[in-house]
Amino acid sequence: MGAYILRRLLLVIPTLIGVMIINFTLVQFVPGGPIEQIIAEMQGQGDVTRGFTGAGEDAARSGGGGGGEERYIGARGLPPAFIEQLEREFGFDKPWPQRFLDMMWNYAQFNFGTSYFTSKTVIELVIERMPVSISLGLWSTLIAYLVSIPLGIRKAVRDGTPFDTWTSGAIIVGYAIPGFLFAILLLVLFAGGSYWQIFPSRGIHSEREIWETLTFGQRILDYAHHMVLPTIALTISSFATLTLLTKNSFLDELRKQYVMTARAKGLVERRVLYGHVFRNAMLIVIAGFPAVFIGAFFGGSLIIETVFSLDGLGKLFFEAALARDYPVIFGTLFIFTLLGLLVGILSDLMYVWIDPRIDFEIREG
Repeated sequence: MGAYILRRLLLVIPTLIGVMIINFTLVQFVPGGPIEQIIAEMQGQGDVTRGFTGAGEDAARSGGGGGGEERYIGARGLPPAFIEQLEREFGFDKPWPQRFLDMMWNYAQFNFGTSYFTSKTVIELVIERMPVSISLGLWSTLIAYLVSIPLGIRKAVRDGTPFDTWTSGAIIVGYAIPGFLFAILLLVLFAGGSYWQIFPSRGIHSEREIWETLTFGQRILDYAHHMVLPTIALTISSFATLTLLTKNSFLDELRKQYVMTARAKGLVERRVLYGHVFRNAMLIVIAGFPAVFIGAFFGGSLIIETVFSLDGLGKLFFEAALARDYPVIFGTLFIFTLLGLLVGILSDLMYVWIDPRIDFEIREG
C-alpha cells in the first residue's frame, strides 16, 4: 500500500504541471489581457472599476497574455513608452515560456503573488472567500448524504413498488431543474419576492452592524437562517445521483448468496440489511465522499453564489477571469487542482479503510 501511495503522489507532479501548461498556453491566445483592461478603463471604454496598483514582479509569477502581437490594439493613441512601462510592470516584456517557469517556481514555494487589481495576495483572497464555499459545500454534501442514503436503502428494499416509482420521479424532476432556476424560485417564494418574507435573500449573515451586536448563540441562528435557501438550491440536484447509486448498490448486494444465507439462518431483515449488506453496499458511496464534497465546494456554487449575493470561491474565480486577473486565475487553479489530486488519493485510502480486503498492489499486479 505504501508503494501505491508513493506512486500516486509522484504522479501528482506531472499531472499538475500538465494542467497548468494547458491553461497557461490557452490564455496566451485570449484577447483582452490585464493591460488592455487598464488602458480601456483609462480611456473610459471598459467596465473595470478597480484601479491599477502596480503588480510589479508578481505579474511574472502569474503570467498570461493578451493575444500575441495584436493584444494592445485598443491602446492606439497612448504613448508607446507608457505601454512599455505597463508591460514591464506586469512582466509581459518577457517571453511567455519564461513567465511560465517563473510562475511555477514561485508556486512550488507556495508564493502565489498579488492580485493585479487589489492590494491583497491570492492567499488572502482565498481565505477571505473560503467560509462561504465551505459552508455551501459542507452543508449541501451532508444533507445530500443524510437524505439520499436512507432513501436509497428504502427504495432498494421496496423495489418496484409505488413508493419506488413516485420517489424516482420526484428526484429525477429535481435533478432536471436547473440550479439557478430553482434558486430564483426559492427567492420569489420565500425571500420576499412575491409571496413570503421568511428567509434573507443575500449574504451569509446579517449586516455587520447587526452581526456585531449578536451573542454567540444568536450568530449561529442568524448564520443558519441565511444558509437555508442557498443550501437547498445547491443540494437539490445531487439527490438523484446519490440516491440511485445507493439503491443500485443495495440491490446488487441483496441478490448475493451471503444475503440468502443470512436470511435462511433466521436473522431479522434489519440485521441482514445493516449488519451484513450495508458495509458492502456503501463502499462506493462513502468512499466517494471526499470527491463529492470537493465537487460541491469548488465547482457547483458559482451560480448559487451569484443569485444569493455570496462572495465565495466560485465567484472569485469568475470575477478574476472577467478582469483577466492572472495571479488569481492561475493561483486558484494551482491550489484547487493540487487539492483535487490529493483528494483522489484520499478516496482510494477510504476504500481500504472501509473494506480492508481491497489491496491495490494485488489489483495492479
